[in-house]
Amino acid sequence: MSHIVVTGGAGFIGSHCCVELLQAGAQVTVLDNFCNSKPEALHHIAKITGICPALAQLDLCDESAVSSFFAANSVDAVIHFAGLKAVGESCRIPLTYYHNNLTGTLHLLRAMAENGCKTIVFSSSATVYGMHNTAPFTEDMPTSATNPYGWTKQMIEQILMDTAAADPDWAIVALRYFNPIGAHPSGLIGENPNGIPNNLVPYVARVAEGTLERLSIYGDDYDTPDGTGVRDYIHVVDLAKGHLCALEYAKTHHGFEAINLGTGNGASVLEVLHAYEQACGKSLPYVIAPRHAGDIATSFADPQKAKSLLHWQAESDLLTMCKDSWNFTLQQHP
Repeated sequence: MSHIVVTGGAGFIGSHCCVELLQAGAQVTVLDNFCNSKPEALHHIAKITGICPALAQLDLCDESAVSSFFAANSVDAVIHFAGLKAVGESCRIPLTYYHNNLTGTLHLLRAMAENGCKTIVFSSSATVYGMHNTAPFTEDMPTSATNPYGWTKQMIEQILMDTAAADPDWAIVALRYFNPIGAHPSGLIGENPNGIPNNLVPYVARVAEGTLERLSIYGDDYDTPDGTGVRDYIHVVDLAKGHLCALEYAKTHHGFEAINLGTGNGASVLEVLHAYEQACGKSLPYVIAPRHAGDIATSFADPQKAKSLLHWQAESDLLTMCKDSWNFTLQQHP
């Protein structure tokens, strides 16, 4: 049985990935400092799967703790989710983002290499496609970024590419996520950010449950069918399954590979809002606000590479994603 370490495994995507790994028979250890997540997530994972993942509570920026963990444990592969991830916050405190995301990754890679573990699946992002590519985005397009968070993803991809080029024993897959939403069908785990959510669907959920008054839609004058921004929304469970396919691929393929995980379809902000209204059974108030600086009109994946290399494709539709999100929201505040 493979021993998989999941950094940031108590977070939104990490917790769903742990569920899929445990259900597939893997031995799982979560590395998390709980700066953006809650320990209860591990109890919910255990409720869903009947198995509680092992936990090493540590910060990847603590080099000696990371080094000691890998020296003491035999690890087959790492799925690396841990990182700060709010775009707006990254513009306010860039040095914190660069230190946390880059230093943590460097400590992780060094400890892995020193202990003979050279397989990693990295949580990258479609944000690396920057402002100047035209959707659908393909993996061979030039990468760039528009904010410090995006640059950390782009820089880590470069670090991983250079690592694989220098040592052919490494097997590295960088998964470029589009917009993960939804929640586990059990309603036990989902996206539950602290404070006011940065992402669209958790925000809509708070409006639906009545804790926020209305949704602000940033811009209705984009060159899109209804004027609101179009994004590729993917169910978090589909996304989690993609990581297992990436691990399987890495068993027989060395080097570095960047692969999109998206549906290949775009949905506008208004389409998401209307799907959520259908899911929760009520109309939701919204106002139009000025565009966010740096937002592009349309972003969606070309998912062909994932289909051909990983034998993976997204299965859930937008309404299912919204229904699962609403089910999770109801279970948080019964």
